[in-house]
This record gives sequence, structure tokens and C-alpha cells, in this order.
Amino acid sequence: QVQLVESGGGLVQAGGSLRLSCAASGRTFSSYAMGWFRQAPGKEREFIATINLSGGSTHYADSVEGRFTISRDNAKNTVYLQMNSLTPEDTAVYYCVAGRYYSFPHVTWGYWGQGTQVTVSS
Repeated sequence: QVQLVESGGGLVQAGGSLRLSCAASGRTFSSYAMGWFRQAPGKEREFIATINLSGGSTHYADSVEGRFTISRDNAKNTVYLQMNSLTPEDTAVYYCVAGRYYSFPHVTWGYWGQGTQVTVSS
């Protein structure tokens, strides 16, 4: 069982940056791939980024490639999402996820956080 708690969301101007954090409970954090999804009002939930067990491999959606960076600290049971060059189109609720995989980045997501709101003003 893994419990995920996101933090770091808020209001930022276009062109600005935010860093989201996700703290995971339990002693098996390093055995899960971690990731981020987002959901904007009226839109479907969208995959953003994922990182493998060691943190050595990552995968991003085309919409955030080059602007967002996912990282993890297994000693702190925490995964991060650094978001740069934000635009109003990045406004959404951002969800932290944990899952297992046989072949990265094809992860089966089993655990979701409650989400944190990110709002980018123009």
C-alpha cells in the first residue's frame, strides 16, 4: 500500500516556474515507478511524466518535453516535478502516481494522490 501526498501547487504567471513534490508513505517507495498526470477543466486526465525505480530513466509527454523535469529521491520517499516556462495551457490539477512495470515506461499505475492545483495566469 502506498499513500501519496502532493504539494507545491499554486498560482504563477506565464513564463514562471513551480516545483511540485509528492511524498510517499511506506518502505517500498524505491520499488515503484513514479509519475505525474494532470487534468484540466473539461478535459481528460493526461499523462505528463514518469521515472523508473532508480531515477535513471524518464519519459515525458510531448506537451511538456524540454520544459518539465521529473526526479526522485529514494532516501526521502519523494518525487518532484520541476515545471518551467509555464503557460496558461498548463493550468490543471496535477496528480502524483505510483505503479509497477515490466518494461519501462509502460507502467501500470496503481496508486494516486489527491492532486494539487496549478494555475498559470496570462
